[in-house]
Amino acid sequence: MKMLLKGGRVVDPSQNLDGRRDLLVEGGKIVSIADSIDESSQDTQVFSLEGKIVLPGLVDMHTHLREPGYEYKETIRSGSQAAAAGGFTSIACMPNTDPVNDSRTVTEYILKRAQECNLVHVYPIAAISRKSEGKVLAEFGDLKEAGAVAFSDDGKPVTNSGLMRRALEYASSLDRVIISHCEDLQLSAGGLMNEGRISTELGLPGIPTLAEEAMVARDLLLAEFTGAALHIAHVSAAGAVRMIRDAKNRGVRVTAETTPHYFTLTDEALRDFDPSFKVNPPLRSREDLEAILEGLRDGTIDAIATDHAPHALTDKEVEFEYAASGISGLETALALSLRLVENGLLTLPELIRKMSTNPAKILNISRGTLFPGADADITVLDPDRSWVADPLSWKSQGRNTPFFGWTFKGKAVLTLVEGRIVYSED
Repeated sequence: MKMLLKGGRVVDPSQNLDGRRDLLVEGGKIVSIADSIDESSQDTQVFSLEGKIVLPGLVDMHTHLREPGYEYKETIRSGSQAAAAGGFTSIACMPNTDPVNDSRTVTEYILKRAQECNLVHVYPIAAISRKSEGKVLAEFGDLKEAGAVAFSDDGKPVTNSGLMRRALEYASSLDRVIISHCEDLQLSAGGLMNEGRISTELGLPGIPTLAEEAMVARDLLLAEFTGAALHIAHVSAAGAVRMIRDAKNRGVRVTAETTPHYFTLTDEALRDFDPSFKVNPPLRSREDLEAILEGLRDGTIDAIATDHAPHALTDKEVEFEYAASGISGLETALALSLRLVENGLLTLPELIRKMSTNPAKILNISRGTLFPGADADITVLDPDRSWVADPLSWKSQGRNTPFFGWTFKGKAVLTLVEGRIVYSED
């Protein structure tokens, strides 16, 4: 069966392509893109996409799928369904499962479950250290061979600088990137929200931006010393943006991501003590948010990830102090990010570069392009579709979102993975 996507605006930063085109898919591959393609054979499924935007499938390089171990929060199947509904065709899942993904067995289990689901591409990110305890390196070579695309102890920082140095050197020899969760645990200990005026007014113990910035500074120095590739996860602080910018100007091999909640919300949102707004790193000040926006605009921040962190209601609907940190983000990320285009901060091609092309490049996976011959991983966006965020209708098991009831403009209405329809709005 062939598929012909006709009349849509095709935006593909990997080819510097932005214009009305037809796109032909056959055998799971993109066959051609042209101003006009006439295909009248009976085995061709034609989609008329006037007013729609055709994008390379979105790539989320920071997802928590919870399986194995926490299937009551999310499963690989439900997380993959949520990804497809959000326009993502590829997701990279973090290793803080139970057991931790620090072995070939767990990596292969994740890939096997993803293959059984047969929805989106799932790329395991393996742990830097055994059990993510920060004491002994995991076996990177074995994990790479099993299918790990990167290494991270996300959720926990690697506090041992010697271990982090060896991790960077080892990963570099295998052409893999280290993804760093930057947090000084001594500085963040006991904190529940961003340290500042709002935390003082609310009487909640704070987490200073210094907790993030100190570890960013250390890891940038280690990356510069080793010459290895480093990726900084979920950047939230102005000082971190500044240091990453300076490091890039010095030629350090560093990339960085942020998430929609860090360029949409501030610590002002916590005045009602709503656990839906509790994340780690915490929501920061207006000044930090503005720095994140500038980092996105000038290219200091390379990628927008979701940090999709689904939780059961029992983890969130408790006192603020005891609530789990995290937002279920796969199904709102695109709409929130489109606001950057609406506000003139980014062009649409620049946004898609940060949500597809760049993440694929950082992870060194063959995604994020509509180039003829590539797998037909395609997201079709209706830029005018208005919708209201209602987690009760979501594919994800995680209903934890601060965006309940928000009205959005722009939605993925068709998601293809290797030419298969894995999500359709109609």
